[in-house]
Amino acid sequence: MTSLLLFALATPAHALTCDEVMNMVNVNVPEAIVVQTVEESGESFTADFVRCLTNEGAPDAVIGAVKKQIARDSAPKEEAAPAEEERPVSKKEAARKGFDEEEEVGAGKGKRKELTDKDSEEDGKDPQKLDDAIRQYKAKKPLSASLALHDLLKDGTFPDKEEKILYYLGMSLYDLKMYHSAQYYFIEVLKRGTGSPFFKYALPKLVQIYHLTGDATDLNKVVAKIEPEDYPKGAKSQLYYLKGVQLYDADKLSDAKKMLQQVGEKSDVYLRATYLLGVIDNKTLKLKSAVRSFGEVAKAKPEAPTLQEIEALGRLRELSVLNIARIYYGIGEHAQAKEMYLQVPRDSVYWPQAQFEMAWAAFLLSDLNYTLGEILTVESPYYSDSEYLPEATVLRALTYFNMCQYDDVDRTLGDFKSRYMPVHTELKDTLKTYSSEEGRALADQAYERYFEGKGETVLPKPMFTRLLRDQELSGLVRHLELLDTEEQIIQSQKSQWKGAVGEQMMKVIADARETLKKRAGRALLKNMVGLAKQLGDLIGQADIIQFEVVDARRGDAMYRIQSIDLQDTSKGQDTDFATSPKFIYWPFNGEFWKDELGWYHYTEQSKCR
Repeated sequence: MTSLLLFALATPAHALTCDEVMNMVNVNVPEAIVVQTVEESGESFTADFVRCLTNEGAPDAVIGAVKKQIARDSAPKEEAAPAEEERPVSKKEAARKGFDEEEEVGAGKGKRKELTDKDSEEDGKDPQKLDDAIRQYKAKKPLSASLALHDLLKDGTFPDKEEKILYYLGMSLYDLKMYHSAQYYFIEVLKRGTGSPFFKYALPKLVQIYHLTGDATDLNKVVAKIEPEDYPKGAKSQLYYLKGVQLYDADKLSDAKKMLQQVGEKSDVYLRATYLLGVIDNKTLKLKSAVRSFGEVAKAKPEAPTLQEIEALGRLRELSVLNIARIYYGIGEHAQAKEMYLQVPRDSVYWPQAQFEMAWAAFLLSDLNYTLGEILTVESPYYSDSEYLPEATVLRALTYFNMCQYDDVDRTLGDFKSRYMPVHTELKDTLKTYSSEEGRALADQAYERYFEGKGETVLPKPMFTRLLRDQELSGLVRHLELLDTEEQIIQSQKSQWKGAVGEQMMKVIADARETLKKRAGRALLKNMVGLAKQLGDLIGQADIIQFEVVDARRGDAMYRIQSIDLQDTSKGQDTDFATSPKFIYWPFNGEFWKDELGWYHYTEQSKCR
């Protein structure tokens, strides 16, 4: 991503272009900020880029920054050291390995047995005790079934039937809405490998649990160890999608695209796959294909098995509209971008973000009063608890700077620093605390501090709203909440069940909570790195703007000294603002009304000579 002052879009999947750099120059963005944008863009520039800037008359400092970046990119890179060889592992050691290690899932090789309904459900083929337990499950008595199956498993009564016991115990707990506990037993089945007759039944259930928890951590470990030809028929599309996500995260975009294109149109994850295809096309500059993919998602009618999933798909549609607007913004079609931003629904969680990005489009179109109006909307009390947009304040200051209203610039940046410098300090201190190997091992404490209230913080509430828009972190938080629910279910049962199945599940839940807190803490800290860098950049840019204000004031003073006969001819004159007869204009008195949001328009006059 480029400089957060100038391109503060959530996911701008496009390369920095010569036109974008010249846009910044032409709208009087301070030269130092343009240089910073180039240096922090992460782009690999070419000689053609330098020629374009030279032909367009870019400042020497900007051209010099691009040349330095080219020189750094062309420098020889140090080769990675070869991986250390692993020592041989005995069969006995391999048997003791946990699921987090490499050999477990998919280790059972050989031809997979196809388990038909007749084979799996036929009564009388199992020992009487196991047959009775399965009959109880079928009779919709999951408590009785889980107790009986737990006892068979604990006593090792039928070791040759263990996979079947594990599977039906998982199914019984699933019916009790104890999804994490069910997941535990389904994973135990999957550890037996693709040769297990219950593999193709347990894996689709694990996919369903992922949609309920939102946490794909364990499922991703399974998917990483299974070849696509071993995907069960009932979960193929889901697994193609998850494999595509993994490949995308590994920056293997071509392979990810091939996987995502195999997701069936009737699948619950088809829209998610189509959206990610749009993101990939956007990153690879296939912008027309990206717009087609985003457009397909935006026009679709979400269908899903749960209300929660339907709401998630609705947000995905809104985000697709936002991304189409960002594509137009990225290619310099700012008027078209504004039109697309206006199509984001007002009740969308992304509407304030769309208003802010539209303010940037207006700024680049030199419609500065429109820019100020949109910023007023996103900074209104309606979004004070939900929107973390410190970059909006800096954009306000930059807008005032372009109108030569230097007192307003000083006031705006003073408010910005007093509010956000303590936040930046806490972010840096927190990251420093957990930066070492020992600190990372205590990442669960970071989670407890910020999500369980076990410590003071100056971080604003809206920042956590932004943090929880990260799918990994929000899924882990939801999974931890699910553990609390399962504990309540256990405590509400009769003592016989609670002392057997419940006791075992409480141990499983306790272990999971410890692991999930560490994962959530690490995900939190990873997101904090980006937030700390963003604030650091914005504070640096605020310093640059303040320096430019001092320089501009000095220039104004020199101009007045040299033009002592100059008088302010505007005093005593009234300004008549022509307005459209289609609209009724009301002066803003400091009171916000929800139906007025997005309609604010300033009438500030530029003081530039």
